[in-house]
Amino acid sequence: MSDFNPEKLSVTYLPPASIFNPIDNRKYTLTHSDTTGDLYLSIGCHYDLKKINAQMRDEVLGEWRREHGQYTLCGNVYVSRGEFDEKLSKVRFMIFKKELPLALAAIVNGDRGFFTYYPWLLDAPVYIYFESVFDEFSQVISFGTPRQYLIK
Repeated sequence: MSDFNPEKLSVTYLPPASIFNPIDNRKYTLTHSDTTGDLYLSIGCHYDLKKINAQMRDEVLGEWRREHGQYTLCGNVYVSRGEFDEKLSKVRFMIFKKELPLALAAIVNGDRGFFTYYPWLLDAPVYIYFESVFDEFSQVISFGTPRQYLIK
């Protein structure tokens, strides 16, 4: 995994979202630049669709969900809907799996102020859905809790 560098992260709040609202359905769109390594995090009530590269589809999407009284940070990464063959889908799956801790560190640290208002969410479970037409890459994987990605 690449090390998270907070200086490489730009954060944008999409109104009406702010540092402390909303909790339910708070959405994250994380993209990056392959050339500079810069990370771009949008936080809002909807995904920042204009930031998503339709050809690459290498963004990480996340949102807070409340189910049965418990909050969960649920994420989604796009592996393939058939436009990538199985070999390329495997490469995409492996890269996402390797780089997700960096992406989660960017999301958690980029929204650090939010966690000062809602510190109990640092111990919520994080689940990432890998979206793929190939069964071996279509999975939900636990990535621990936001606390483990928080830089002291």
